[in-house]
Amino acid sequence: MNALIDAIRKNSFLVFGRAGMDMFATPEGTKSEHAESFRADLGGSSANICAGLCKLGAESALVTSVSDDAVGRFCLNRLRHYGVDTRYIRSIGGEYRTSLAVYESCIEDFQNVIYRNNAVDFQVTNEDVDQPDYAAFGALITAGTVFAAQPSRGSTFRAFENARKVGMPVIFDIDYRPYSWVSAQDAAEVLSRAGDESDLIVGNDEEFGFMAGDMDKGLEKARELARRPGRIVIYKMGQHGAITLADGQEIRTGIYPVTAVKPNGAGDSFMAGLLAGLAEGRDLREAVLRGSACASIVVSQPGCAPAMPTTAELENFLATHPGPTAA
Repeated sequence: MNALIDAIRKNSFLVFGRAGMDMFATPEGTKSEHAESFRADLGGSSANICAGLCKLGAESALVTSVSDDAVGRFCLNRLRHYGVDTRYIRSIGGEYRTSLAVYESCIEDFQNVIYRNNAVDFQVTNEDVDQPDYAAFGALITAGTVFAAQPSRGSTFRAFENARKVGMPVIFDIDYRPYSWVSAQDAAEVLSRAGDESDLIVGNDEEFGFMAGDMDKGLEKARELARRPGRIVIYKMGQHGAITLADGQEIRTGIYPVTAVKPNGAGDSFMAGLLAGLAEGRDLREAVLRGSACASIVVSQPGCAPAMPTTAELENFLATHPGPTAA
């Protein structure tokens, strides 16, 4: 585990996965079908993680593809706005499209309509993933959606190989989205392979249960993965907190209760807060709690990337919040 933590403390991350445009109804509480206006900003799980890391003082570079059109350029501009390195992003013409998510800031009957027809981020090739100098970064991060289709599935596993050649650890956010996959069986097999090849694995109880082939065996699957020396596995349970498994220990942590306005973006912000905390030299329990605080901040505000906290905003939240629930 020490090698993994040391790599994270370099505070520089090479991230694989999608960037997209988010459009969320305004004002807060408006259902999408009744909205007269929407606010646009950056979205997509990997792009959100990148933005969250940068806002917490880390460096991040995104490896993906965007469509060579106004929406793709919008995403590139917003990534740069948040400080993300975009040099490894390729713009692709033709009929491939950058993803679009249309959602609202209200918890009751929350709706998130995602357009992933001819998704351009699946077009990342071996040539794309060979571009970065892996040795210049501390760790590789990927979200599971990249594995749902070719060529990005094969190219991301190639990126894993590139990382291993320079001793760079792999951080894997399971991020299972059924609509992206041809079949559940295919997803379970591929995501399990990605988990086997990763050094830090983050997922929720449903995702681990899915990988195990039985929703009641998710924690058992997480424990099995955590048996490999040096690996950290974080098993998230929503309002019940998280169990962090590392070096034979199980660390249980609670959540920071807030009044949520939406459910999405929490996992991306958790990842950013966790890694930034570890990069700052904090112990595993404190880093997980900081990730949980970031998740709570994001669900309490509209949008995803714009709601990711800065270090100052995170510190203010922690200073004014009564504290996490009991583990």
